[in-house]
Amino acid sequence: MKGMARRRERLKRKSWGRALLWSFSALYGAAMVVRRWLYELGALRSRRLRAKVICIGNLTTGGTGKTPAVLLAATTLRRRNHAVAILSRGYGRRAVNGEVLTLLDEEAPPWTKCGDEPWMMHQALHGQNIPILVSSDRVKAGEVATNYYHSRTLILDDGFQHLRLKRDLDVVLLNAVDPFGGGALLPLGNLREPARALSRAHMIVITHSDRVPADELETLKDVVKSLNPTAPVLEAAHRPDFLLDLRSSKRTKLSHLEGRKVVSLCGIGEPANFEEQLERLGAVVAQKWRYPDHHPYTPREIRSLENVRAGLPVVTTFKDFTRFPKDWKNLLEDDVFALAIKLDILKGRNVWIDTLLRVAGTPAALEPDAESLDKAEAE
Repeated sequence: MKGMARRRERLKRKSWGRALLWSFSALYGAAMVVRRWLYELGALRSRRLRAKVICIGNLTTGGTGKTPAVLLAATTLRRRNHAVAILSRGYGRRAVNGEVLTLLDEEAPPWTKCGDEPWMMHQALHGQNIPILVSSDRVKAGEVATNYYHSRTLILDDGFQHLRLKRDLDVVLLNAVDPFGGGALLPLGNLREPARALSRAHMIVITHSDRVPADELETLKDVVKSLNPTAPVLEAAHRPDFLLDLRSSKRTKLSHLEGRKVVSLCGIGEPANFEEQLERLGAVVAQKWRYPDHHPYTPREIRSLENVRAGLPVVTTFKDFTRFPKDWKNLLEDDVFALAIKLDILKGRNVWIDTLLRVAGTPAALEPDAESLDKAEAE
């Protein structure tokens, strides 16, 4: 993946390279149009499951903070006694065709089998009775969720372009910093679909809205409204939640980093955002180690970090920690933390809660404090 990104950047610097990438983008766009037509004409069939399906997706490749949004949607419903499950493709895993893996409580295969993002979600949701079903066949995964776990609401992770499964709500995330992936389709840009595909969304959440000036955010909202006049547009930000001491598995207060020099280690779509979050917590980022998104760390890379970190605490992401080598504790000494991130709806929290509950319907039995919880979160 890293090599492909570098080759693309080299091609962009040459006129013939840009022309080549543009031609591939045109072919990709045509293929996407034909594929959608085939579904609309019925040549390819979409399936409806015996459950409500809420899709959390985006238009671009990475950078929108989708995983915290999936977690927020699942917990919003589960805390109100909805039987909810998450369906994930499990990017970057060693997949077996047709296999459905389940992560629930103590049931958890290694991340190499289920993917780093499902494994990370499993850690974050531990004890909440929310099964995560991982399969390249998300229809089959949904059937397992409804038949064996009696789930009545399914969260489709990264499924806006997944047309085989019918959904009841499409939530699309846009990164305020780069909402339309450079304005071009893959591979010239980072768009999976043209911006006009936003017209299919039922709700649009602008993430990282705190990272752009107010006038720039308002301009983006105007553009979004021109593409989809009916969908509510929410504003959100990704906030640090807590630190996990990876040696003791104990939660640590965020203030633990204040005034301390640290080493940041990440292989995610937006490394700069992670580093900025550490700085906003009062940490001094003395070293920045960046790897491609979904990068599997090798013992050699971890040893290299240990050799030059000069005893400073290492702070990584939950997603990155899942990809550490098994013997990482023998390679890294002293303090190693993972920073947990949550999605905070800044504007439109009422809309978020009400829309999810309306789509999910009435659960079998309401929690005694469900009504007060709604009011508390809406404030």
